[in-house]
This record gives sequence, C-alpha cells and structure tokens, in this order.
Amino acid sequence: MAIAFDKSFAAPVGEAMRLSLLIQRVLAGNPGPFTFKGTGVYIVGQHEVAVIDPGPALPAHIEALKGALKGLCVTHILITHSHADHSPAAQALKEWTGAATYAFGPHPPASDDEAEEGGDRDFVPDVRVKDGDVIETGGLTFDCLHTPGHTSNHMCYALREEKALFTGDQVMGWSTTVISPPDGDMADYMASLKKLLARSDRTHYPTHGAPIKRPRAHLEALLAHRHEREAEIVACLRSGAAKIAEIVARLYADVDPRLHPAAARTVLAHLIKLRNEGRVSEDGRTQQYALA
Repeated sequence: MAIAFDKSFAAPVGEAMRLSLLIQRVLAGNPGPFTFKGTGVYIVGQHEVAVIDPGPALPAHIEALKGALKGLCVTHILITHSHADHSPAAQALKEWTGAATYAFGPHPPASDDEAEEGGDRDFVPDVRVKDGDVIETGGLTFDCLHTPGHTSNHMCYALREEKALFTGDQVMGWSTTVISPPDGDMADYMASLKKLLARSDRTHYPTHGAPIKRPRAHLEALLAHRHEREAEIVACLRSGAAKIAEIVARLYADVDPRLHPAAARTVLAHLIKLRNEGRVSEDGRTQQYALA
C-alpha cells in the first residue's frame, strides 16, 4: 500500500504558528535527513500551557521558544522520547519557567542511536508517567499512551479537548519511522500502531512535519507498509540474500544513501521479529540470515 506522505510542509523557523484554538507550533532550525524541516515544538493551551518536545538545545531556538511563550504560564513540559532533537531544550525551559518535565523515563541504556540524531542521555524526567495516566492543566486534559517501538520509552499524548494526538516519532506524515534495535522493537512498534488504530483521534500532530488530518487511513497505510516490507525481506532471503547489506541494497536502491544505515537498522528490527516468531534463523558468527 502506498503511503500518502506530505512533503509540502513549509513553516518559518522560530515563529509561533497557530494550528488550532489550543495548539501553536514553533519550528526549530535543525533540518536534516531524520528531522525533515526541523523539530516542531507544540505549545498547547491559552494562558496556562504545556510544551511538548521542546527540541534541541540550540541557543537561537531556545530564545525563539522563550519569545513565543512570553506572557504565558508554562505548567508542564511533556517529552515523547529522549532523542537529541526532542528533549535537550527541556532543561533550559525548565530553568526559565520552573515547570516540571514529564516522560515515560530517561534514555534507555540499551540503545543504538547512531542511525539517527543520537540519544539525550542527560535527560531524566521530574515526573515519570505510565500508560493510562492523565495530566490536567489550565482546562486541558492529556491522556498518556505508552507507544514503544521507535524507542522503549516513547509516549504519545492525547488532548481530549480537541481529540488530537501528539505522536512524536511514532507516527510521522513525511516519512516512516526508524526502528533501531536493541531498544527499538518492530513487534512493539506494530502493536503500538494497532493501539492507535483503536482510537478515534481527529488529528495527529507529529514532532516532524505537518499535522495528519486522516489519521486512521495513515495508520492503516503504515501498518500495511510494515507487513509488505516484511514480505519483501522474506523474499530476499528466499532468493539468497543472506546479509542485511544485501537486503538494503535491493529494497532501498531508490532511497537517499544517507538513510541506508537507518534502513539497515530497520531491516534488522524486522529480522529480529521474524526470528522471534520462528520464521527466520540467524547465524551469529557470520551475521547471516535464512528462512527457518
């Protein structure tokens, strides 16, 4: 199934853009192959506000964020996960506002971030939230949804008042999500997609890219894509491609070579899932795979 990616996203860096009655976004100036046009920081509320994923610790970005928040009372800083493009600015924002940080947990110790922006190993939340927790502030109600897969500590936040879901990197409108073992887990990721499919959110707000206005159709396409990619990997193994590099060369020939290391991590995540299901065998000595 083809995924209707939206790469038309255009927003000024450092300026607060209103997306709805309760939601504004400030774009950080950190574009790249994994961040698209940059990290979108969400300011949610009218007077008392929550900030979701403050972004990278770039001085110009932090000053722009302070400007956008002038006159508002920041009560909560919510972190979807602790990658370097999501959480580092939380420390400066916390010192400036006095607001506490909320997240599932600190950066996982068993994590390979080489294929992406890297992990924020300095981040430790003031408050650890778990699946099903409810956060209330300034007339807003956020439901916490633990969505492991991209990282084991990934958390989405649902704003009841607008039936909006802040999806971090679990769901993006411009690209698929990198799943990098050992912390990234393909089985968990696909289960998390199904978990979000069971909801009735009207809009998804990813940290990178434009809002997703048809979230159900997008989720279905993402899940179908993962099943198709899995079938393609099985076909590669059947034809004799036994190493991850061979599989990446075949399946990602038309993809920017800068993204091939990330593609290799995601292929590995698929192979681990298939191995755990008893469908693939692995030779740890030669790092070759075969159908079981």
